Amino acid sequence: MDNAAIFKLSYGLFVLSAKDGEKDNGCIVNTVQQVTTTPNRITVAVNKGNFTCEMISKTGAFNVSVLSTDVPFDIFKRFGFQSGRDVDKLEGFEDYARGGNGIIHLSRYANAVISGKVVDTYDLGTHILFIADVTDAKVLSDKDSVTYDYYHKNIKPAPQKTEKKGWRCKICGYIYEGEELPEDFICPICKHGAADFEPIE
Repeated sequence: MDNAAIFKLSYGLFVLSAKDGEKDNGCIVNTVQQVTTTPNRITVAVNKGNFTCEMISKTGAFNVSVLSTDVPFDIFKRFGFQSGRDVDKLEGFEDYARGGNGIIHLSRYANAVISGKVVDTYDLGTHILFIADVTDAKVLSDKDSVTYDYYHKNIKPAPQKTEKKGWRCKICGYIYEGEELPEDFICPICKHGAADFEPIE
């Protein structure tokens, strides 16, 4: 089976944000979809390893910032390549505002924000699927939305040449050193599994 075929699906890229008490957090996701219009509902699947998933499971509320094509790679590093358990992702960052639900969203590099209130969840093993009512939505700009394909072709830096032997994550570039990659290996940076690694030639 050619797993690369899955990458041909038309994913968007988003910052999913949540708030628990005084703690703000967010992560990068590619799994937001509208599923019904009456009621207006969306779904988002989030890896259980993400602190944002834990926060949404507890609070039942979130915002989705729809990333636009002017977004720099630094946004992906800030919200996708580190854990909110270890760092304050908003430290030194000013390009955000708060929605009516009190949760942050990007005020720059996003063309829309959608607020959700969870009405149901499904445990998918590695991920939680949240089904949510849309409680608010706002268009922020007329810039095009970032797709997964656009990100790989125009935003993500090309892999650096290395003398290391091992496996490179096709999503974020993390390098696992070793001859064999364990089948159950999960990237510590972007939380993707072994299927998304390629051998370093």
